[in-house]
Amino acid sequence: MRAATKAWVIWGTAVVVYMAAVFHRGSLAVASLEATERFGVGPAALGTFTVLQLLVYAVMQVPTGLLVDRFGPRKVLVTAALLMGTGQVLFAVATSYPLALVARAVLGSGDAMTFISLLRLTSAHFSARQYSLVVSFTAALGGLGNLAATVPLTLLLHDAGWTTTFLIAGLATAGYALVASRLKDTPDGPAPRGEVMNIRAVARNVRDTWRTPGTRLGFWVHFATMQLPAVLALLWGFPYLVAAHGLSERAASSVLGVMVIVTITSGPLIGAVIGRRPELRMLLIAGYLVAAVGLWAVLLISPMPPVLLGFVFGVIALGLPLSAIGFSIARDYNPLTRVGTASGVVNVGGFLAATLAALGIGLVLDITNSFTYALLVSGALMALGIWRTAIWWLRARAEVFAAQARGEDVPVRIRQRRWDSVALSA
Repeated sequence: MRAATKAWVIWGTAVVVYMAAVFHRGSLAVASLEATERFGVGPAALGTFTVLQLLVYAVMQVPTGLLVDRFGPRKVLVTAALLMGTGQVLFAVATSYPLALVARAVLGSGDAMTFISLLRLTSAHFSARQYSLVVSFTAALGGLGNLAATVPLTLLLHDAGWTTTFLIAGLATAGYALVASRLKDTPDGPAPRGEVMNIRAVARNVRDTWRTPGTRLGFWVHFATMQLPAVLALLWGFPYLVAAHGLSERAASSVLGVMVIVTITSGPLIGAVIGRRPELRMLLIAGYLVAAVGLWAVLLISPMPPVLLGFVFGVIALGLPLSAIGFSIARDYNPLTRVGTASGVVNVGGFLAATLAALGIGLVLDITNSFTYALLVSGALMALGIWRTAIWWLRARAEVFAAQARGEDVPVRIRQRRWDSVALSA
């Protein structure tokens, strides 16, 4: 088998684990109403499922990078598949709320290990020129896992019931660990074992990464763009469409399916654009944020027919592929030795925002029983993300201009504008 073909086969084998992770992450979205009845909980307790899973994911990002460096992506991906399968099996048989929380925590631990492992595997098997394209395909195929967690999962839940549905999903994922165990860390075999880092060295590495303006910008880009589509797709979009707009369960699933289709189809296009014209990255982010805020405000103010809801949710879904720009920015402005850590830090941004949104929406729903008031939490977090993104965009640009003035090479050359003077006083 040719080396190029072998690289694609290895990537294809590994990306199935990521697709499973995205499926399990979004599996509660269309099962939220059943979960409320099964465990006898209200909106805040229901939101805790997603909050816990996302919190575990966010906390695990930097440790996962260290685990991948230490043991190689193959072992971490196998462990991820086993953890996700175990967590979903526990969730299938759980009848008490505490056991269900444990199950989602186990599931979140496995989910947290997939993406960074896949990025590391991709970087070892593909050239730097191919890397951006492969990562965009990775994100697009991950969307297929999310698509399976909409209409297909709704139908299976209706026909087979809670326990059978989640048992099938969990056992299939755990069984796939056997296939993942045949992966190769590098074209030559196992990855060299990284050195054991002490706590002081780890802290210094994270601190230096965080102090880099490009890392901060990537963090806040991920925070601002990912939060709204993630919280809709993972938990609150389905009950919001059913309760606030009167859609049937199948119609609500279809609207969420539009989000997935937009994510799948737009990811490679966005990756191709920013690969050729990286100077357009922040303009795309700014345009999306303006559109998302405007459409979200209209959505909360007035009811809409299903077709228009599909359009609005589709535009909002663009935030998921656009959030990957945060990784691209962090990669450009960190030395190679810190790119893994920087990717983990950026990934924390969006999942932290989604965690806060899921928790806040549940709490406000418990108090007001109004989605209009509850979803203002998401708007407030987006406003925070936009503000901090603007601040660190200016500061990152100032760093680039300073480097250019010193005669240093910069990853992306940009032209200075009048408003860049704001960075000096920010």
